[in-house]
Amino acid sequence: MSGPLDGVRVIDLTAVVSGPFCTMLLADQGADVIKVEAPGTGDIVRLAGTNRGGLTAIFGVLNRGKRSVVLNLREARAREILLDLARDADVFAQNFRPGAAERMGVGYEVVRKVNPDIVYVSISGFGPTGPYANKRVYDPVIQALSGMAAVQAHPETRTPDLVRNIVCDKVTALTAAQAITAALFARERGAGGQHLELAMLDAAISFLWPDAMMNETFVGEGAALSPALSDFYQITQTADGFMTWFTVSDQEFHGLCRALDRPEWIEDPRFGSLAARLENILELYVQLEEEFAKRPTRELLERLEAEDVPCAPIQAPGALATDPQVEENRMLVELEHPHGGRMRQPRPAVRFAATGATAGGPAPMLGEHTDEILSGLGIAKAELERLRAAGVVS
Repeated sequence: MSGPLDGVRVIDLTAVVSGPFCTMLLADQGADVIKVEAPGTGDIVRLAGTNRGGLTAIFGVLNRGKRSVVLNLREARAREILLDLARDADVFAQNFRPGAAERMGVGYEVVRKVNPDIVYVSISGFGPTGPYANKRVYDPVIQALSGMAAVQAHPETRTPDLVRNIVCDKVTALTAAQAITAALFARERGAGGQHLELAMLDAAISFLWPDAMMNETFVGEGAALSPALSDFYQITQTADGFMTWFTVSDQEFHGLCRALDRPEWIEDPRFGSLAARLENILELYVQLEEEFAKRPTRELLERLEAEDVPCAPIQAPGALATDPQVEENRMLVELEHPHGGRMRQPRPAVRFAATGATAGGPAPMLGEHTDEILSGLGIAKAELERLRAAGVVS
């Protein structure tokens, strides 16, 4: 079954996470993604973290289903080849610092001349202009500036913290993938090609705003402010481990009270209504912690689930593959990589009833498809050998 993006070709000059995660999503949905890498090490994520057989786990997931071509874009002939690839492509993506693509001779205006219908995507940390535009950036920097680290502050100590995950890169990737498909849809309706510019900072703020910035939304006087929603996000210690739970409605809170054998809290003026609980949240949590510590996790889960209170154990990464709901959803699949061996990965999260989407084939080794891709441009074997000898391709 062909994916919804079958027939779409993507020229992918991105590296690390924000761009590769985006183009991996497109590849999963059927796009032909050609990953263009520099000679030597290629994408730096090829060297990062857990690895086997010359393949790192993170690269293997972020770049599945793609083809790799190595071009030395310092060479004029390599840039010509890249533009030849772009000539028949639908999407061109890069996440260099602002101005770098232009200096390399592969900026939007240059690519648009060979393909006016191209959807050209520029992902950066802070945007093309401004005081931070040329700063080097990684995910924790965006977490700090966007307000995300402040939102992670413990409600008692108010010490800020980071989400220990590459969350801003991934949010940027999701935003970019949605924007690309929207631009392709607009092109089908006659809008033509266009340049999409996306800053990680902008994507993170947009993602964070609706809940985390409630108290920053109304401008001027008269707004009744509330405690931050993040104050309600708690990990609770039990007699033998940790779990989480969450209540919003009075009905859910009343179920929590019954599950903990504290029905008197239902009538307690400090806790009986949502407004009262917000006002006395720290006092409530002290008492809840005492009650949760009396019972083991499994018993608490059974009691809370019987009262229809949202709850879950704190699940270790190693237990995820055998979780009954994850197994039921068939969320994790195992694929064989010719170099990395057997690999477990998540399938595409969305199930397309008519067009399908599957975890792409094995992530490419560096330059694995150089000959195949360049031959497709009509470059003869003898010329390929000369280009390789001259360091233009590899």
